[in-house]
Amino acid sequence: MPSASETAAGGRRHRVREEALAEILRTGRRLLVDEGPSAVTLRAIAREMGMTAPGLYRYYASHRDLIQALTSHLYDELAAALAEARERRPAEEPGRQLREVCRELRRWALAHPREFGLLFAKPVTDADTAPGSAAHDPSWRFGTVLLDLMVQLWHHGSIEPPNDLDPSWIVQLEEVREHLAGEPVPLEILYVFVSCWARLYGAVAVEVFGHLDFALTDPEPLFEHTLHDILTALGASDR
Repeated sequence: MPSASETAAGGRRHRVREEALAEILRTGRRLLVDEGPSAVTLRAIAREMGMTAPGLYRYYASHRDLIQALTSHLYDELAAALAEARERRPAEEPGRQLREVCRELRRWALAHPREFGLLFAKPVTDADTAPGSAAHDPSWRFGTVLLDLMVQLWHHGSIEPPNDLDPSWIVQLEEVREHLAGEPVPLEILYVFVSCWARLYGAVAVEVFGHLDFALTDPEPLFEHTLHDILTALGASDR
């Protein structure tokens, strides 16, 4: 059994390591925001922190490990922001909760365009969220905030499933259903969920990346119109 002094020393080492990891991520994020995703390298972070590159390898063994950690951190931050927005509305009103969550996604993305780009535009391959990657579960923690509300709306029985889906490709949605903790959501309904997410993401991304600048000085009314259509598809426009 370790002595009290050994336990205390171990605790200090753990705190020092956690503080170093947090500073590395803060530095990496600052480089991302100031200079773009290609600037987020172990060598650049080491230089910013006054360390040697080999010294940084004690914390992250590769560029991929670093980017995965930063991606995971940002997904967790975004998930927390969406969860906080959800709680602004009563739990018995999932439609209104979802409206708040979608608006918060837009607000966060506009406030953090570089971070949004890293997560959703995948400008570097190491930011992937494939199964087995470190960022896979954090990405689903973000997605589950939206998906759980959609499942609640499905329980209200107001979502109309499409009738003409090709079964040869709809089975791709099985992975989504695996993340629903046993909820027997029909794949046709999951298609509605995914199509609504695609519209939501598109409405946010086209604004964040400046692709509406040629036509609109204020894209918010268009976003709200799109959001209304999404909630209508989910049977939640008046919930």
